[in-house]
Amino acid sequence: MSEIQPVGVDTSADPKLFDSSAFEQRLQTGESSVQVFRDALTHARKELDSRYRAGAEIRTLITGRAWFMDQILQRAWAQFDWVNANQLSLLAVGGYGRGELHPHSDIDLLFLMQDEQAAANRDALSGFFAFLWDINLEIGQSVRTIAQCRDEAVKDITVTTSLMESRTIVGPEQDPDSLRQEMITVTQADDVWPARDFFTAKRDEQIARHNKYYDIDYALEPNVKTSPGGLRDIQTIGWIAKRHYDADNLADLVKLGFLLPSEYEQLIKGEKLLWKLRYGLHLLAGRKEDRLLFDKQRDLAAMFGYEDDDRSLAVEKLMQEYYRAVATLRELNDMLLQLFDEAILRAGENVEVTEINNRFQVRNRYIEVRNGEVFKRFPFALMEIFVLMAQNPEIKGVRASTIRLIRENRALIDEQFRHDIRNTSLFMELLRSPHDLTSQLRRMARYGVLGRYLPEFGAITGKMQHDLFHIYTVDAHTLQVVENMRRFRLPEAEENFPIAAHIVNKLPKIELLYIAGLYHDIAKGRGGDHSTLGMEDATLFCQRHHLSAWDAKLVSWLIGKHLLMSMTAQRKDISDPEVIHDFALEVGDKLHLDYLYALTVADINATNPTLWNAWRASLLRQLYLSTKKALRRGLENPIDRIDRIKDKQESALEKLRIKGFSDTDVLAIWENTDDEYFVRESAANIVWHTESIARHKASSAAGETLVLVQDTTDSLAEGATHIFIYTVNRNHLFASSAAAMEQLGLNIQDARIFTSSKNYCMNTYSVLEGDGTSIGDNVRRIDEIKKILSQYLAEPSAHLRVAKKRASRKLQHFGQQVEMDIINKADQPWSTLELNCIDKPGILAAIGKVFAEQDIQLLNARIATLGERVEDLFFISDANDQAIVDQDQIERLQQALNQELAV
Repeated sequence: MSEIQPVGVDTSADPKLFDSSAFEQRLQTGESSVQVFRDALTHARKELDSRYRAGAEIRTLITGRAWFMDQILQRAWAQFDWVNANQLSLLAVGGYGRGELHPHSDIDLLFLMQDEQAAANRDALSGFFAFLWDINLEIGQSVRTIAQCRDEAVKDITVTTSLMESRTIVGPEQDPDSLRQEMITVTQADDVWPARDFFTAKRDEQIARHNKYYDIDYALEPNVKTSPGGLRDIQTIGWIAKRHYDADNLADLVKLGFLLPSEYEQLIKGEKLLWKLRYGLHLLAGRKEDRLLFDKQRDLAAMFGYEDDDRSLAVEKLMQEYYRAVATLRELNDMLLQLFDEAILRAGENVEVTEINNRFQVRNRYIEVRNGEVFKRFPFALMEIFVLMAQNPEIKGVRASTIRLIRENRALIDEQFRHDIRNTSLFMELLRSPHDLTSQLRRMARYGVLGRYLPEFGAITGKMQHDLFHIYTVDAHTLQVVENMRRFRLPEAEENFPIAAHIVNKLPKIELLYIAGLYHDIAKGRGGDHSTLGMEDATLFCQRHHLSAWDAKLVSWLIGKHLLMSMTAQRKDISDPEVIHDFALEVGDKLHLDYLYALTVADINATNPTLWNAWRASLLRQLYLSTKKALRRGLENPIDRIDRIKDKQESALEKLRIKGFSDTDVLAIWENTDDEYFVRESAANIVWHTESIARHKASSAAGETLVLVQDTTDSLAEGATHIFIYTVNRNHLFASSAAAMEQLGLNIQDARIFTSSKNYCMNTYSVLEGDGTSIGDNVRRIDEIKKILSQYLAEPSAHLRVAKKRASRKLQHFGQQVEMDIINKADQPWSTLELNCIDKPGILAAIGKVFAEQDIQLLNARIATLGERVEDLFFISDANDQAIVDQDQIERLQQALNQELAV
């Protein structure tokens, strides 16, 4: 075994970093000491940053900065006169105590006293800390006696941890560590956070920290220090090892038998990458910054030498390296914490062993192999262990020694293993398991088994998509989709996802849904259509796992169509019977509809939590229910457009008669509308609109605008609020309406714009408040909306100016991505504008302003907000009510929209 070299502060002199002789000479000349120190700090910063950019070994930079800071602090200390200096010490604590300093790391200092010396040294202390401030050194300091250190350590485990890592910078000449050692003795005593309590507290602290990130390693803007698998996880291991085993560094874990040399090398390799990233983040930000924000990711990718290619961006390559590194670190962290748990908490406890079979047994609720050769003799046991855990929910986890054996033997998972009937049968058994499926899939992924058994899954491990729509890596998103599918089977899902819960609990083969979830995004990043490529992978999976041809065809269809339902609900008019009929033709039967609905809802909820709200849920529910009716009626019997209009009119007319309106009055109002209104609006809305228009005409001046605000009860709009505007058409109506709603802080989810041949507008906007909730029955808010809208609509031309709001950091980063296309068809007297861009504040108001300035008439619109991106359709004409075909006018319109929408 090669000797493991511990890491720590490099105490060797580095004259290029700090020339002590030149420094002392400048001080002796009488030059301002503040300036001398400042110059030394500036020189060291530039020197280290230059070395970093030149590719110097990161550990030498981190420890080199700590060494340099020691020199500065020692010389700063010497500038002052100290009383009873032999009873004082200046200690580095925390990360600086470990000898690790990044460009803007905390420089934490402890002024340690034998007993109360602060009063005698008040002037020196004040001058010392003021001097450090004057030379632009930002520090964190505390002043304590040894007894006070003990008191603080008892109260706060973070103080205990910080003191544990302390290091003497300045102290008594005869024994520099004497005060520190005495402090360590009293703060690390058995009655100050006993080892068992210390371990439990640090483990729980890590669990709580991971939970802040939803315990997912792969959020797209991770924190290199505190995210799962980050530097804090490594430090947690070191703290526990030091507290319980008096380990000076991670290398000691090899000597103690907790780590193999190869595992130690993996741990140090991961730590170096995180250090390199953290150093770069501090350098780029010019301050302490541990978050891998999108803009910094791009800069770091360029700094690290990554380049874009046809399949992935440079930034995606960098981040995949990061995600795979933290996955390894998380794996090692899991194993070590389990080892510590067994050695610290479970030492001496009564052992209860239950045999499962010839290969496995359960020891105190943790599964383990019965001998170390199990995986070599029975490779299928690498799959069997996860099936056993899924079948026995009382098993809490895997024994650390068995985790290590899985890591050591996972290379046995080769092509022969993947086609072995025992392994394929076990994997299908796992997918059909009633318990803990996603927990086992996550374990398999973390231990490197899933990516080897499904190499196509291994290819997406750590793969990110550099956009605002997806907030997790592809593999994390995939496993979240399967977990959502599992949650649909739980009782609480009946309230949150009633249709999905009903469907999933009645599917004949739930495992087919899980397979579709595993494979729906499996081909991301390969180039080409990921749905088509994923269908091919899924077909091969089904064949290898001996599924029937019908099952394989269903799974493949689901993957190929996994975006169909969400795109139909969000981009098409699902009140149009032709849209429903076309979608029903694509689906074919209720079984395919059920599977697709469950996949769609699980997918949206696993993509970005902000995507799922009551409005989006209602769209999918309406599409599902309307399609189910169409399938029940028969695809050969679609509802005729004229019949649908007639049916709605008759239904609405009957309700209006009951309310006391005559047919003559109703038809007089309907004469100002066109058929499209009756196709797209529900019968309930038609009744609401007509009744309100009739009462408005009877009580208002001719031509006065009607504004209605109401939470609707029909299923399509559930969860949103409808704002209905009825008025004679005039210029800039849409622009002023959108500007008013922007002023009110309302988010437009959908817009149905009807301008009839009689020149009347009947426009309906579905809106949510800024926090995603509906307006409800808040009378004061409804009155405010009516008042502001009426003011804006009274003089549309006077309210076109859109207040500029500062876009969020993320929007500024992605905001230049504006895609648009103007489509003209020979048989249509209008043009279709397709617009895809970031959903910045006031976007519809800005678009309306451009239309007004360019004399563009808006005839209709389809508004679709997908997370932080919009995909909108606008049906527009020129000032003469004709399609926009003049190329110069098209270019002017596109240029104006680009200028207005780019963040």
